[in-house]
Amino acid sequence: MSQPQAARAAADSFYDALETRDPAQRERDALAALPPLLRRVQATAAGAERLGRVDADAITTRQAFAKLPVLRKGEVHQRQQAGRAAATWDPLGGISAIGWRGTAAAQGARRVYQSPGPIYEPEGLGPDPFRMARALWAAGFRAGDLVHCSFSYHLTPAGAMMEGGAHAIGCTTFPGGVGNTELQLQAIVDLRPHGYIGTPSFLKILVERAAESGQSIASMHKALVSAEAFPPSLRDWLGVRGIEGYQAYGTADVGLIAYETVAREGMVVDEGVLLEIVRPGTDDPVPDGEVGEVVITVLAADYPLVRYGTGDLSAVLPGRCPSGRTAQRIKGWMGRADQTAKVRGMFVHPSQVADIVRRHAEIVRARMVIEGEMASDRMTFKAEVSARPEGLAQAIAASVRDVTKLNAEVVLAAAGSLPNDGKVIEDARSYK
Repeated sequence: MSQPQAARAAADSFYDALETRDPAQRERDALAALPPLLRRVQATAAGAERLGRVDADAITTRQAFAKLPVLRKGEVHQRQQAGRAAATWDPLGGISAIGWRGTAAAQGARRVYQSPGPIYEPEGLGPDPFRMARALWAAGFRAGDLVHCSFSYHLTPAGAMMEGGAHAIGCTTFPGGVGNTELQLQAIVDLRPHGYIGTPSFLKILVERAAESGQSIASMHKALVSAEAFPPSLRDWLGVRGIEGYQAYGTADVGLIAYETVAREGMVVDEGVLLEIVRPGTDDPVPDGEVGEVVITVLAADYPLVRYGTGDLSAVLPGRCPSGRTAQRIKGWMGRADQTAKVRGMFVHPSQVADIVRRHAEIVRARMVIEGEMASDRMTFKAEVSARPEGLAQAIAASVRDVTKLNAEVVLAAAGSLPNDGKVIEDARSYK
């Protein structure tokens, strides 16, 4: 390959120049975007209530930003419920900066979607509002490709979300949606798409059904999958059959969060978001490498969710992606942060574990382990500690009773001895 050809190939690897920015410049750009974003949030009803006393111009460091409260899905649900019942009707709960005639924002939303709860999410008017093009590009999609999209186009945003990214690249899309396997397979045979977008399990079904019926889908040689686990075994199974699959991680609320590259070493964080990992049940960022809840701020948002807790667990990976992208990387989806459990008729929440930890400076990290069988369960509070003054275990046990109204055995352990899996409540009971 000649030097000009090599240069073109390298340039083609990246969606735009943002992906190879100096990390320090990326951080400066993100922090510079926070004050105007916060002012836009403060202009909404919910933002005025939650952040109205914040000096937006003073939020120019990660440390200052981390002092703002995390907005979690439960609060969004409650605000939307209240907004639908209020005299000044607002089904988006005063959170959105866009809407339609009759809502607080009056205009600016192209579509509105429904997620379980129900929670409603608006879509803005700009191109690729969920920023999915970057993930599709990394998976090998290019202008002129025909893309078969089997995500839902009904109620939820997944289908339109992915289609917006494909159109931003210049792809043509076939809106397959969910189900109707035989009809979708017929469309693949007839139209010969270059790639697939959807869940990995449905792609496997399509490949198997094609093989059983003797139909060729050899035109389809790349895929971007999401919404389910994509184990290496399935990735390799598809690869043997000529389909190179990559993952994207996103949510209906904030759009793309991170995506896989040819390096297949974790997932690269999207250029349009600021990502934090916080200790479950708290607003506090954890050190890089520690598993915690993914908290996202979209830096240019029509639906301005600032420090939005996704409820998902992940961890930051060290170093840069071997693909040449310089953004932060995460391990990918590692489970759910909402570990609430019911013990002898009482709910135990991650926030309560955090409250107990805050009461004792010696505790570095902790988890509540619930064992036994239902109706005869027992709790053990395991605490990594930096020191063991006399009476510490008894004092912690008293805090557990005060906070949870339940008794627990307290086990003191050395720092670093608990698993780094993000769990603050481990439900190990038998449900047989």
